Amino acid sequence: MTIPTLAMNSGYDIPQVGYGVFKVPAHDTERAVSEALALGYRHIDTAAVYGNEEGVGAAVRASGIPRDELFITTKLWNDRHEGDQPRAAIGESLDKLGLDHVDLYLVHWPTPARNNYVEAWQGLVALRDEGLTRTIGVSNFLVPHLERIVAETGETPAVDQIELHPTYQQREVVAWAADHGVLIEAWGPLGQGKYDLGAIPAVRGAADAHRKSPAQVVLRWHIQKGNIVFPKSVRVERLRENMDVFDFELSDDEVTAIDALDPGDGSGRVSAHPDEVN
Repeated sequence: MTIPTLAMNSGYDIPQVGYGVFKVPAHDTERAVSEALALGYRHIDTAAVYGNEEGVGAAVRASGIPRDELFITTKLWNDRHEGDQPRAAIGESLDKLGLDHVDLYLVHWPTPARNNYVEAWQGLVALRDEGLTRTIGVSNFLVPHLERIVAETGETPAVDQIELHPTYQQREVVAWAADHGVLIEAWGPLGQGKYDLGAIPAVRGAADAHRKSPAQVVLRWHIQKGNIVFPKSVRVERLRENMDVFDFELSDDEVTAIDALDPGDGSGRVSAHPDEVN
């Protein structure tokens, strides 16, 4: 199965469906990523703080897949924003991954209380210019954070990786991104299992109509909205299911019904607010 790609503002393409290894145990990461690669995944999303970059690297080496066919993302953690720390941090990540560059490097959180995310962003610009990462972006940045880094550096991120799922759609960030040529990566695209997708009539109705699972319906909704997704699973059957979302299309009414699941007051968030992670 060939996964479609989207064009980033950096000039590189990114696979729209990837495999995220958030909370995949370090001892199990090589197996899980190897299975994902064998199924056809080519986009792997990890982070320094996940503690499993070594497993990702081991799976990549064992796969024999040419490097230029893979898309590897990792992230700068919150205590590495200042001075030469971004360069040291990416060096450590590359050593663990066994790579000479990553395809995408992200500022993991803005940590606004520290007031150093602009410095972190400037650090990533330098890393990109040195060839240690092909493309740079951010994660968990809200509109004020995005506006500030662009205003102060003149550099627009290629992606913003944010919590996004049916009950929490971050429309303000999504609209800003669309206006500025920034792609949205949805983490927790299925709500991290914190609510029952199958119990939602809009999702269940579409699943029954298309003979798909509720998770496949929601992933298809993301695809049609233009989001990049990397649902996490350590079960090969679920990895296979999460890829099998390109042989059907939701109707406009089905998309609209899922759109309507976000109450718009922020109550649908299932994880931390970016202003509170420092």
